[in-house]
Amino acid sequence: MIMIPDSLSPGDKVGIVAPASPFDPKKLEEGVKMIRDMGFRVECPEPMSITTGYLSAPDDFRARQLNRCFADKEIKAIVCARGGYGSIRILPLLDYPLIRRHPKIFLGYSDITVLLTALYRKCRFSVFHGPMAAGLGDVDEDSRIRLFHALTFVDALEFPLKDATILSSGKAEGPVAGGNLTSLCHLAGTPYGMNFHGHILFLEDRGEALYRIDRMLMHLKLTGCLSGIRGLILGTFDECGDYADIVNLVPEIFKEEDIPILAGFGGGHGRRNLAFPMGMPATLDCDKGVLRFERRRTVP
Repeated sequence: MIMIPDSLSPGDKVGIVAPASPFDPKKLEEGVKMIRDMGFRVECPEPMSITTGYLSAPDDFRARQLNRCFADKEIKAIVCARGGYGSIRILPLLDYPLIRRHPKIFLGYSDITVLLTALYRKCRFSVFHGPMAAGLGDVDEDSRIRLFHALTFVDALEFPLKDATILSSGKAEGPVAGGNLTSLCHLAGTPYGMNFHGHILFLEDRGEALYRIDRMLMHLKLTGCLSGIRGLILGTFDECGDYADIVNLVPEIFKEEDIPILAGFGGGHGRRNLAFPMGMPATLDCDKGVLRFERRRTVP
C-alpha cells in the first residue's frame, strides 16, 4: 500500500532542505516569506549550506540534513530549496527505514526527481512534484495558489486541461509518477529507478535537444520500465526547441501503447509550474479535459 502523508494545516511547520546545487540566498528568503504568508511556519537549518562548487554542501551533510528533517516530528512537510545537480549522490546515504516511519509531504522537481522516485519506490509514500522554495518568486501567481491547494487538500485535487493538447484520447486511472526525463534516465538500471507499469507517466525537461529527448525516451523504453503505462502527460520542455517537434515525436515512440496522451500540462521548468501529488490515485480524462487526484491509499 502507498501511504498518503497528512495534508498541511495553518501553523504547521515546513522544513527547507538543499539536497542538490547551491541556491540564491535572496531568492530563498523571498520563497520562505511566501510560504509563511500561506500560513505555515518555516524552519531552515543552520548552516543551510556549505557550498562546494556545484553542490550546496558535501554529500554526507546534505543526506544528514534530509534525514533529520524526516525524523523531526514537528516538521510536517519538506520543501527543497532548488534542484540543479547532486541529489543522485546522496541516494545511498539516506536512512530509508527512518524515512518510511515518518511519511510527510516532500516537494521538489527537476534534479529532485531522483529523490521523489527513490522515496516513492523505497519508502512507499506519495511525494509531490512542484516549485521549490528558492524558485517561488519565479513562478506565476496561479502556480503559488495551486501549490497551497496541493499542500492542504483533504479529499480531491483537480486540474482542468482546457489549454492542453490531446495527442491520444481516452481515460486512464492510476497513480502518476515520473518527473524530469534526464533524471529518470540516470536512475534506470540502478536500485533507485522504478518500473512505471500501471502508472500514468509524467515527463518534463529543460535544455535538451530533440535528438537527446528521442534517445532518452528510447533508452527508457528499451529497459522495459515504460511497458504497461496507463497514460502519458507531457509537461513543459523549456529551452528544448520547438515544442511541436516533441509533440510529434512522442506518439511515435509510444505507438504500441493504446493510452491517452496529453501535452502542454503546466508542470516543470517555467513560469507556470503546477504542484501535484505522485503516488495517489489519479484519473486522466482526455475526453472531459480533466486531471484529478484523490487523497486515499492505492496499490499501483
